[in-house]
Amino acid sequence: MKFASLGSGSEGNALLISTASANPSIAAAATKATTTIMLDCGFGIKETERRLLKLGVSASDLSAIIVTHEHQDHIGGVFKFARRHSLPVWLTYGTYQAASKISKNCNDVQIHFCRDGEELTIGELELTPFTVPHDAREPVQYVASDGKLKLGVLTDVGKSTNHLIQTLSGCDALILECNHDRQMLRDSAYPPSLKRRIGGDYGHLSNEAAAEILKALDQSVLRRIIGAHLSLRNNTRELAFSALLASKKNDDTELTIACQEDGFDWLEI
Repeated sequence: MKFASLGSGSEGNALLISTASANPSIAAAATKATTTIMLDCGFGIKETERRLLKLGVSASDLSAIIVTHEHQDHIGGVFKFARRHSLPVWLTYGTYQAASKISKNCNDVQIHFCRDGEELTIGELELTPFTVPHDAREPVQYVASDGKLKLGVLTDVGKSTNHLIQTLSGCDALILECNHDRQMLRDSAYPPSLKRRIGGDYGHLSNEAAAEILKALDQSVLRRIIGAHLSLRNNTRELAFSALLASKKNDDTELTIACQEDGFDWLEI
């Protein structure tokens, strides 16, 4: 199983998860069908296609789009892209209701609903949505599996919960939000109301909060950690890396940081 990011941050998010191998020789020898899904799509159609092409993927390679919540940096391009390329979309009913009020783009798209804890199967991939505290209608994050390996995704969440710790423990790879440095957010030019929203229980994870979540997880099989959804104004890659490094329990677990412009290239579990 492999995964890659088209971009990660408040200006747009999209993540690819695939049962294909990142190793060309292994991929060529594979006999079963490959499943590739896109988690969120916060970019326009042309920009999404451009970013897919950089990763060696076309829209025809995708099996579905899976949605976490209705904020524009995650859902802005979902329905237009799905309609253009005849892709089914999975999301919670609450997210669908919120998105329908924001835009009429939900029409003429094949919609499937999911909910916390109910596994959904798309081709060779199994995805389990789990509820998180965030200021959206019915937000979820996901654990994806090919039946052997597990990738956990946790972005756009305000605080830790026992539910998310239990769900993400035992993953082989983890994408973990490191949105802001608390001091940089306090010192920023943001209005007080926005600072309270970002730093609140239904906002985004600070580097410190992300590190605390990582420390609480069962990391016994964790091979890769990716810090994601960094604020362009209130964080740095160095600060996020340092915070996660301190909570990493295994020396051989690889740690990288995603960026808004390029996300990150294909990584294999």
